[in-house]
Amino acid sequence: MPFRVEEYLRPDGSSPFSKWFEGLSHEAAYKVLTARARMEHGNLTAVKWIGTLGEYRIDWGPGLRIYLARDGKELVMLFGGGTKKRQQADIREAEALLAEYKRRKAETRKGRK
Repeated sequence: MPFRVEEYLRPDGSSPFSKWFEGLSHEAAYKVLTARARMEHGNLTAVKWIGTLGEYRIDWGPGLRIYLARDGKELVMLFGGGTKKRQQADIREAEALLAEYKRRKAETRKGRK
């Protein structure tokens, strides 16, 4: 089943995923784009779930990671990325972004009622 893959945008419009992606080498960026295409085609087999946060593992170079969460049946939100070396700090940062996303989504729903 294909997924719609989107980058999470903070309240100021910035994308933590894009900020991380723009700092990658060409080779690393290619690996990340390939992983994103796989997600769009419904392939999440490389994802390890830590509660509701997913860690897409790319077995290359420094051990690239992409942090994501599913929202419903079709949407995968990208929160950022990192390497195996910074894994714990990156997970904490992605968890905070996921909490921010959920809080903003709940506030939006309340505003519609």
